Amino acid sequence: MLKKTSFPIASIHVPVKRVKTLDADKVRDLAEDILENGQTTPIRLRKDGDRFVLIEGLHRLEALRALGEETVVGFLVQARLH
Repeated sequence: MLKKTSFPIASIHVPVKRVKTLDADKVRDLAEDILENGQTTPIRLRKDGDRFVLIEGLHRLEALRALGEETVVGFLVQARLH
């Protein structure tokens, strides 16, 4: 079972492919919603050495960053080994 954890935003790496899908309007709308309701849905990350790599939740992450937050609530998931 995944456990909600707080992660430092500065330690999260966003892959370049993901950054290209960023929608500024969606980030603004999410930031407004987070101001009113808080972060309701955790993001998903995986560990990569000393940093975390974003798997899911780019717009939530960027909305929190725009609000000046230093941490984000997320789930740490394990990479599948084949």
